Amino acid sequence: MLAFLKKHHASCRTILVEKTDRLYRNVKDWVTLDDLDVEIHFVKENEIVSRDSGSSAKLIHGIKVLMAKNVIDNLSEETRKGMLEKARSGIYPSFAPVGYRNVDGPNGKRIIVPDPATAGVVTELFARFRTGRYSLESLVEELRGEGMTLRGQKLYRSTAHQILRKRLYMGEFDWDGTTYHGTHEPLVTRESWERVQELLNARAQSKTRKVKHDFAFAGLVQCGHCGCFLVGELKKGRYLYYHCTGNRESARSPTRAMRSLPASSPASLANL
Repeated sequence: MLAFLKKHHASCRTILVEKTDRLYRNVKDWVTLDDLDVEIHFVKENEIVSRDSGSSAKLIHGIKVLMAKNVIDNLSEETRKGMLEKARSGIYPSFAPVGYRNVDGPNGKRIIVPDPATAGVVTELFARFRTGRYSLESLVEELRGEGMTLRGQKLYRSTAHQILRKRLYMGEFDWDGTTYHGTHEPLVTRESWERVQELLNARAQSKTRKVKHDFAFAGLVQCGHCGCFLVGELKKGRYLYYHCTGNRESARSPTRAMRSLPASSPASLANL
């Protein structure tokens, strides 16, 4: 509506609405509409607000806007409290992730139970990856070849990684920075989940690039031509040069490299 009003500002000058909290529930929208200088008719409240409204009418309207915002803030607060209570009682308080589905529990609260359509895929992911014979890419490729999908959706590496990292599948879950023991049925054992975490951590660590040299000005000095950062390079084991990375192809620096004096030299920084 705001986009429409801005686009047709000359022709659309009036808003017809049921009541204040049906139009806006935050101060930002209120200010935006006020800047657009439109006439607003509130049917149930029998009120018209415009630039020509008196100061008292504007004051009352402003109070109604703040009260509407308070309703939203209170609902949000109560919702967070309810979700936290569910988490403390072991009930996962959000939408069911892959492998589970939301159902009504015996006490009327929404709970999660294994989803017959996807739970088997999750279990199989853990079972195969824990053997240590697969990378994520090869595992996903093999499962795809066998026709495994997630409710008709193709399985991707990123999805598989998120599944393998999720604590929920072994009976626990993280909520608001705290780990809770869930009352839901786990899809894998704790031992299997922990084994998968060890493999994922080890592979992530092995992929971390090892820095051979610590160049003092790398990532601090920028190229004056294109703005890219300069990187250090050691020549013949002792000559240190800094050159532009040239990542911005359209504005690549014509200067190839610049030599830095030894770190022990008092003029080294000034020379650079």
